[in-house]
Amino acid sequence: MISIVCGCSNQKEQESDGSLQKITVGIDKFEPYSYLDMDGNYTGVDIEIASKVFHELGYEPDFKFITWSEKHTCLADGTIDCIWSCYSMNDRENDYQWAGPYLYSRQVIAVASDSDIQTFDDLLGKNVGVQDTTRAAELFFHTIDSALPEVKQVNCFATTEDMFAALRKGYVDAIAGHEALLNEFIINGKGKYRLLDESPYISKIGIAFQKGTHEELTKKINGLIKEMSEDGTIGSIAEKYGLDAEKVVIRGGSDEK
Repeated sequence: MISIVCGCSNQKEQESDGSLQKITVGIDKFEPYSYLDMDGNYTGVDIEIASKVFHELGYEPDFKFITWSEKHTCLADGTIDCIWSCYSMNDRENDYQWAGPYLYSRQVIAVASDSDIQTFDDLLGKNVGVQDTTRAAELFFHTIDSALPEVKQVNCFATTEDMFAALRKGYVDAIAGHEALLNEFIINGKGKYRLLDESPYISKIGIAFQKGTHEELTKKINGLIKEMSEDGTIGSIAEKYGLDAEKVVIRGGSDEK
């Protein structure tokens, strides 16, 4: 059984059973970045990168699924020490103490294979599904700049599975989210869905700590991320989960693309 945590007792870094300090990492069920494998083990791009980074720095990561819409509260009240789950830094640079960025992620739009939607313009007046409190939601609500047209209705869902179920049943005409996440479902859909060629947004992915905390730790994380980008470690992990390292890895720790 998966435990969802938030608003629990104050949980700071503490000694684990071994010599490593425990650090609690808040994640979302978000393939291929952070999820459970068939044996119930935490896995994914972010799980592997986080594990390598924290072990190198003397920490034992304790991964916890959180209610994603309550991630700010979880971080503020100490339930978790950081958010590491394909979390976009864009326009949130001053909201947290950040480490990163370490990956790029394109926002993309998926439709049914037989849909007449081919471009952004075709979304005008349509019903669109997004995951609640994500960058895709902000794009369609136009709380951030977007070339997307005004749609008839934006429907917010708790999970990607819910979004695809709504698309499959015709409740929405299109859904939006991170490319790697949607692409996983499209591959498993065996021809039922397709992606539009255009991308409305490219996110820079980072690790969020409570603002004003963990300044030294984030500096150390940034140093390791730079090394792991240059020596191919991050690229190898990304490709293991079906991502294109040439497109997603931030080379040399730089956020210039």
